[in-house]
Amino acid sequence: MNLSDLRPAPGAVKKRKRVGRGPGSGHGKTATRGHKGRKARSGGSSPPGYEGGQMPLQRRLPKRGFRNPSRRNFAVVNLEQLEKKFDAGATVDPAALFESGLVSRRAAEVKILGDGELSKALNVKAHRFSQTARDRIAAAGGTAEDL
Repeated sequence: MNLSDLRPAPGAVKKRKRVGRGPGSGHGKTATRGHKGRKARSGGSSPPGYEGGQMPLQRRLPKRGFRNPSRRNFAVVNLEQLEKKFDAGATVDPAALFESGLVSRRAAEVKILGDGELSKALNVKAHRFSQTARDRIAAAGGTAEDL
C-alpha cells in the first residue's frame, strides 16, 4: 500500500453546492431561495427567537431568579491538593497556586477548604479559609494568613 493509493470511502466526499451560478448548475435562477418572501431577499432572515409575529417564547415565560452583580468567584483548593504539590515550609499564595496548576488565572480570589489531611507545615496565604482548613493548617504547624 502506498500513500498515493489512499482514497476517501465512497460517498464520503460530496461536491460543494455552488449556488447562483446559472441554470447549468442545477441551482440557477432563484439560487435555492424560492420565490419572493423574506428569506429570498438579500440580508433577509428572521432574528433568533422570531416566531412570525407570535409573542416569542422568551417573552412569554416569566423572568426567574436573581443574578447578583457583586458576586465574588472563588477558586477552591483543598488541603489534600496542597499536600501533594508543596514541600514543607513552602509559602502558598495565589501566585504559587497558579504556577502549580491548582488555580487558573481567571479566578480572582482563592478559598482553602479542609478536605484531606495535611502533614506538612505550610505558610498559606489566601482570601478565605474554612474553619476546618484553618484548624488543620495550624495543627500541622503552619500558618493561615488572610489576604
